[in-house]
Amino acid sequence: MRAESSAIEAGGIAVSGDTEPGSTATAPGSTSVAGAHRHRRGGTPAEAAHAPADGTTDAAPRKQGTGSATVGHGAEGTGRGSGARASGPSRADRRAGTLQAALGVTAFSLTFPATAWGLEGFGPWSLVAVRCVLAAVIAGGALLALRVPVPARRHLAGLAVVAAGVVVGFPLLTTLALQTSTTAHAAVVVGLLPLTTALFSALRTGARPSRMFWLAACTGAAAVIAFTVQQSGGALTGADAYLFCALLICAAGYTEGGRLARLMPGWQVIGWALVLCLPLSVPGALIALSYEPVHLTAHSVTGVLWVAAGSQFLGLVVWYRGMAAIGVPKASQLQLAQPLLTLVWSVLLLGERLTPAAPLTAAAVLVCIALTQRARG
Repeated sequence: MRAESSAIEAGGIAVSGDTEPGSTATAPGSTSVAGAHRHRRGGTPAEAAHAPADGTTDAAPRKQGTGSATVGHGAEGTGRGSGARASGPSRADRRAGTLQAALGVTAFSLTFPATAWGLEGFGPWSLVAVRCVLAAVIAGGALLALRVPVPARRHLAGLAVVAAGVVVGFPLLTTLALQTSTTAHAAVVVGLLPLTTALFSALRTGARPSRMFWLAACTGAAAVIAFTVQQSGGALTGADAYLFCALLICAAGYTEGGRLARLMPGWQVIGWALVLCLPLSVPGALIALSYEPVHLTAHSVTGVLWVAAGSQFLGLVVWYRGMAAIGVPKASQLQLAQPLLTLVWSVLLLGERLTPAAPLTAAAVLVCIALTQRARG
């Protein structure tokens, strides 16, 4: 789900890098030099951004009087002496991070064409249920292999919101829409997701974006609505209703996922959300498969496997790793190309014909998203 990831950057939220390459950790019983500076200054904005929403902290109390340096993972290196400062990622790490983020965007841009392929052999309910089960099996295996601890009870409500919006709601609504809508049309409408997520994020955090932000957001929304009405012959269709509902529910899931990503690595957020859905997705798949006929073809099997493994999980893994290496702003710039990439795939893989309004509207939305990110600083 392309859409599965844009919220973090749209909300301006950095992913915790505790388990990502290029992150730093403090040895047990030691105090990092940067942490000592922050303690004397009363904290930094970045430190505040990663604090849990309830005002508590999961970090252990710092011991005073130690002189050990911060230990770096990967290419970060180590600080030396009491005045050492942790170095940033190397040029090679930044190149690798850019490549990983680009691979994530490419994976998300293929979600709609792969869904269209899957619908050739599966019904919409079967496709979504099977997709959720397969992705949960992959995610659960990764969590088990890496011995990731079960999230604290206080995070379960947030994970339920992520599961409802990102794991179930968005895939189901967009799949229902793609039964009667082209992937190009859906890509343009859903290209509005970063703006919708930014709005939900502002409401969730109580932030007050600038006038430029609201002007750009309203302009992008107006462009998409005008495109939708023009393509639908002057009236919204059932597919358009599904797509706009998908924007709202996915933005809510992304916003809550962004909050949780300050407390655990982002791939674990989506991983636990997928596992949390297993009690519903497994019986849902059995029921849907018993009612909807299945015709296995090369396209349908490839489509289901891609949306489950590529879009729902593996794409998110490389995306979060890349974003941790190069930062949210640079990664966000790469994701601006996602709607345009989907338009290209719709032509190459599905043989769809684009109207001139589709790429023009996608480009207009791209500019509006860039302006909102600039306005948010």
